[in-house]
Amino acid sequence: MTRPVVYRFANWRIGVRVGACKLQVCFLVLLIVPSLSAQDSRVDPTWLHRYVPSLKEFHNDLSSLTCHFRPIFGEGDTESHLPRTLTRFAEVSLDAGGSCQPVQYDREEEIYFIVRGSTVLRYGDATYPMRANDFTYLAPATKHSITNNSRDVAQVLVIGFKIPPAISIALPSPTPKIASVDALTEQTVEGHPTSVLYKLLIGPRTGKRDAINEGYVVIDFFLMDFALGGTNSPHHHETAEEAYVVLDGEGEMVAGGGMDGIQGRHPAKSGDAYYFRQNCTVGFYNQDKPGAKAHILAVRAKVPLPKDED
Repeated sequence: MTRPVVYRFANWRIGVRVGACKLQVCFLVLLIVPSLSAQDSRVDPTWLHRYVPSLKEFHNDLSSLTCHFRPIFGEGDTESHLPRTLTRFAEVSLDAGGSCQPVQYDREEEIYFIVRGSTVLRYGDATYPMRANDFTYLAPATKHSITNNSRDVAQVLVIGFKIPPAISIALPSPTPKIASVDALTEQTVEGHPTSVLYKLLIGPRTGKRDAINEGYVVIDFFLMDFALGGTNSPHHHETAEEAYVVLDGEGEMVAGGGMDGIQGRHPAKSGDAYYFRQNCTVGFYNQDKPGAKAHILAVRAKVPLPKDED
């Protein structure tokens, strides 16, 4: 009497008596099992969504007993392998009187944006005060840290970017450039609807339009102010990745789309954050009702072409 050959897949058992079955049936079973396994293969997403208030703390080189690093994208996130240039995109909370560990990255540039509170930036051997809505560019190879000098909790958005070896890095400025969102004027941007106004915060070293023009791979760090029913017209970038954080308001975030051209629209509110890979459709639609306003903080960075990578 022939013994059955058993194929195991998940919780399934497929038993066939080899001597009693026809060749066609056995062949069919052999085809089915590999195809079932193939259905389990995972494909990287083209975009990510995180809700910032629900994030958990992750210990990294900034962390201390009074400095709490909560990853949004990149380092510490479950999909940390996905961003190509973005190394970290995180909310850092400092307790009253707290300090983060000093760090220095030889081939990374960073942006610090003060979301809440009063802080002191140590850059090299000097210190510089920063308060809510201030932002700064931190050049590669500069030792820096941040301290909360107030009696309240301070929150900082920390964003890091990897610089490919093919890009030459100049000597860093001896002092950091610090600017305030409050001091900038809103403006329209060519090619975008007038229903959204921009404050251009940080751009590339070759540029002149932003408040700070120092980036090696940073293309744009900007704040968008959406009017009632406003949109920035869904679009995509062939050689750049992008991240959005909704600071206030509600609307619909566009993330991806199908072959039929229909946009993937998702409800979005304050605290929602999205990461978009290169070529992913990205955009936002504000609510069209009385008093509706929305502000989104966004950053876009160049993704290296294969010849630029290690």
